[in-house]
Amino acid sequence: MATTAGAKSPDAPNRPNFVLVIADDMNWDDCGAYGHPSIRTPNIDRLANEGLRFQHAYLTTNSCSPSRASIITGKYPHNTGAEQLHWPIPEGSRTFVAQLKSLGYYTAAAGKWHMGDAIRADFDKIYEASTAGFVLPTGAKGEPSRMVAAQPSGCEDWERALDQRAEGKPFFMWLASLDPHREYTAGALDPPHGLDDVIVPPHLPDTRDVREDLRLYYDEIGRLDRYVGKVLAKLESQGVAENTIVLFISDNGRPFPRDKTTLYDGGIRTPWIVRWPAKIAAGKKTEALVSAIDIAPTFLTLAGGDPKALGGEGESFAAVLSDPPRAGRQFAFAEDHWHDYEDHARCVVDQRFKLIRNDYRDLPSTPSADAGRGLSWQNMLQLQQAGKLPPHQQACFLSPRPRWELYDLQRDPGELSNCVDDPAYQTVKTRMMNALDRWTETTGDYLPSKRTPDEFDRITGEPDHRVRVRPRPSKQQMFGTNEKY
Repeated sequence: MATTAGAKSPDAPNRPNFVLVIADDMNWDDCGAYGHPSIRTPNIDRLANEGLRFQHAYLTTNSCSPSRASIITGKYPHNTGAEQLHWPIPEGSRTFVAQLKSLGYYTAAAGKWHMGDAIRADFDKIYEASTAGFVLPTGAKGEPSRMVAAQPSGCEDWERALDQRAEGKPFFMWLASLDPHREYTAGALDPPHGLDDVIVPPHLPDTRDVREDLRLYYDEIGRLDRYVGKVLAKLESQGVAENTIVLFISDNGRPFPRDKTTLYDGGIRTPWIVRWPAKIAAGKKTEALVSAIDIAPTFLTLAGGDPKALGGEGESFAAVLSDPPRAGRQFAFAEDHWHDYEDHARCVVDQRFKLIRNDYRDLPSTPSADAGRGLSWQNMLQLQQAGKLPPHQQACFLSPRPRWELYDLQRDPGELSNCVDDPAYQTVKTRMMNALDRWTETTGDYLPSKRTPDEFDRITGEPDHRVRVRPRPSKQQMFGTNEKY
């Protein structure tokens, strides 16, 4: 068991270690632990069998870097100064990792970084994966570019990070994969998944191209799973597994049309599995509602720190770990901001209902540019042009969009039937609207005074070099502030 040097709490030797595993663009139910029958995830499933599985877990946004900024600062995206894709976390931002470090923890990050330079000192060591796996290279117009990293999984340094941690200290590991982020190439998993393994969600057409796209996505989840297994084995070989909290989540949902960059469950709902053999009963599940903004106060509470010192906006779910039937938060909230294309929307969700407010109704819900270049979207474009795409698969083409969308997640898990005008749901609608209004006022949310230009073509997903610059300017550089603009 790791011991603590220079710790501030009296029970320092018993403080847990933390390993936060963040998948990149993995849907909440695309693993065996959440019921998928054919995606091969034995190690993620093992985490669930040996730990606690949360049934209602949500992210604060539907986009990669803003999600990470929210998790690490414990703030809602509109208060991080990094709410748009590729905006770095601003100087002076406080993170729960720095708080853990001040408590005597050794802190390390391995894999995808995507948070800028301001908080690097919060980690004792960073093993950063190449940005080529998630930032399209800048090239001359007309030249084909792909997002393919030399270390394609982004998990290749996870074991090394654990091997090289400081002795005599509890530790925190931020292990962030590139899997299953696009672009997809054959050979991610041996043997690969087959077309018959694929379950096509109802909002996508069941065609060979879509099945092939999903099959390659499944393979990257399988590759990620193998690295999760290596981490679990390393913890055991080091003799620290018993008192190490492993939390497995994703940064946003599946990188397909009507999933990632939306406020549907395919964009903001996340797998959420916690294993802590010393404290958590194995094989349990909980209906408690949690948000990614709750990770920071929870880890600080369990480490003996003061969550209030962070200045975050989350609620600790520490009590749920030892008492799974315990109620969690009443509502979770999520935001939609610029991600390759301009958009702005908000939502509130509980264990059964979700209310979405679309602020830029005139803009269609275009998939992220990487998904836009993929087989599924290009196939959908062909079907739409041929008049063969049914209404329930046309959400990404719809303009204007409805101002409000209300879904009964129990009766309509695919979120295909908007019941905002259904008389039977008016009490629910009022309750959810009031909750969103209170959250808006409490957190200081706002509608921007300026719109941000698209950087990609909404049809082809190809870059617009007239406006696209890499590295992308920060919020301060673009709008002169890290706050309301």
